[in-house]
Amino acid sequence: MKKVFIVLCISAVITACGGGSKSGSADSTAAANETAKSAESNADTNANKTGTEPAAGATEPGAKLIAASDCSTCHKADVKLIGPAFKDIAAKYPATDANIDTLANKVIKGGKGNWGDIPMAGHPTLAVNDAKTIVKYILSLKK
Repeated sequence: MKKVFIVLCISAVITACGGGSKSGSADSTAAANETAKSAESNADTNANKTGTEPAAGATEPGAKLIAASDCSTCHKADVKLIGPAFKDIAAKYPATDANIDTLANKVIKGGKGNWGDIPMAGHPTLAVNDAKTIVKYILSLKK
């Protein structure tokens, strides 16, 4: 009796799923694809753009370099994310040549310890002059 019941259930599932019938399956697949395409959202959401907005002075070269890099993933101008806010960095370091060189090297090589235990990833492909431009811009954002 169990075997008959199992065979009937399997037959019902196969029948409900189309049972291998080719008629109409192309039409139903096309309709399903159209439904899926129309359900896709073209709208940008805040979750997708978190940390990617350019800084306030986006016309400045440093701001443009920041917007084109991954800096905004961990840093914001005035809010601490994973790393410190740019304005907090500007408050901590005077804009001296020594600090600009030190911070530019830290941007390129990465670092840990000055702002907690979370390390900053290095950016070894970033040119030294670009790193200095970024640092100069950050240090200009005093509170």
